[in-house]
Amino acid sequence: MQMRSFEAKDQECVVKLWHECNLIVPWNDPYKDIQRKLKVDPDLFIVGEVAGVIVATVMGGYEGHRGWINYLAVSPTHQRKGYGRQLVAFVEARIKQKGCPKINLQVRQSNTDVIKFYEAIGYGKDNVISLGKRLESDN
Repeated sequence: MQMRSFEAKDQECVVKLWHECNLIVPWNDPYKDIQRKLKVDPDLFIVGEVAGVIVATVMGGYEGHRGWINYLAVSPTHQRKGYGRQLVAFVEARIKQKGCPKINLQVRQSNTDVIKFYEAIGYGKDNVISLGKRLESDN
């Protein structure tokens, strides 16, 4: 798998992949999420290609205190080949280069397979409660 930063021409393939991986939720417009990301650390929005086809993505972030990982997706036909691990390691290295001491991420409690994946690559459960507040509606 070849990894590189997202380019505008990738948008439709990326959104299609996110749909295939069930990452799209009604309250987040994926097109708006992409445009928002391109305004902040676009170098942390990574796609993975096999034979010129986008099969994986990860969206990293760093706001000066903590890093974040979002939109990790691997095409169902390409899972269990190590691509998720490769992408996470790649974006972790880029986030670390920016001076980040710790990365956070959120996974729905019901998504036990993804929780096991992250635990297998060194992520642990923090004793915190995640709170959120919408500042803009995507609907």
